[in-house]
Amino acid sequence: MAPRALVTGAAGFVASHLCERLVADGWDVVGFDNMITGRLGNLDGLASENRFTLVRHNVSNFVHVPGPLDAVLHFASPASPADYLAHPIPTLKVGALGTHNTLGLAKDKGARYLLASTSEVYGDPLVSPQPESYWGNVNPIGVRGVYDEAKRFAEAMAMAYHRSHGLDVKIVRIFNTYGPRLRPGDGRAVSNFLVQALKGEDMTIYGDGTQTRSFCFVSDLIEGLVRLLGSDHNGPMNLGNPHEITVAELAKHVLAVTGSSSSIAHLPLPDDDPRQRRPDTALAQRVLGWEPRVDLDDGLRLTAGWLRAEIGAG
Repeated sequence: MAPRALVTGAAGFVASHLCERLVADGWDVVGFDNMITGRLGNLDGLASENRFTLVRHNVSNFVHVPGPLDAVLHFASPASPADYLAHPIPTLKVGALGTHNTLGLAKDKGARYLLASTSEVYGDPLVSPQPESYWGNVNPIGVRGVYDEAKRFAEAMAMAYHRSHGLDVKIVRIFNTYGPRLRPGDGRAVSNFLVQALKGEDMTIYGDGTQTRSFCFVSDLIEGLVRLLGSDHNGPMNLGNPHEITVAELAKHVLAVTGSSSSIAHLPLPDDDPRQRRPDTALAQRVLGWEPRVDLDDGLRLTAGWLRAEIGAG
């Protein structure tokens, strides 16, 4: 009998790729999404797949899935700043109520549980690279706090279920990820730069561009997620690319990959925007044998192809 999983936020950027991978690996997958930020088109590749079922549901409300489940993977949440700033209360609710509901379902089914957390739990870090042991530097009442604190609370609840009920809990702290299915207007640096470059518009850098990020291609992240799900590890694990570059350097890569003649424009840095972001991936390397393999320029070319088609369709 095939293993069976629930994936919440299934129509989102990362989770849609994850659903495809699980189905390809022989899983039966039930996907939940309330479509606040998800896109049905992200699941076109699974439309004729009888191993995949999509249910339109908000997991901040009671969650029920008939039949057995071997895994519950909680990816439901607005994830880009543009989205969680537009939907602050739903972001907090899905991190709190949605996590509580899906943990309860996993406990009831005797399923392993994978929580999609984020590098944002480290806030504006005072330590670099950031290891899983670092507690972070988060402004809980800042504008980004609705996302940061929702994920920090979700982690705390997941570990409480692990300690109190023996639930098999894995927590992935996802660092900046890019690739096909990024929405053109989702506000992330890669999609912003690529769309602006493809349109010949000024490329907008917030602040002086010396702030750093670490960009992981989505297929590398999915490989890490699948390995983590199948591991014996409990607790948090960083997944991301440890190669750190400045935002200004990213802009140069985008110009080179697209051949664009766009100019650079600077705007003020948003509130609470972290100055540095780089994962310590030693734990993932040791436990999972995982490390990212897709070169930044290769990944940008694939993402540019996707966004070019999206812009043309739009």
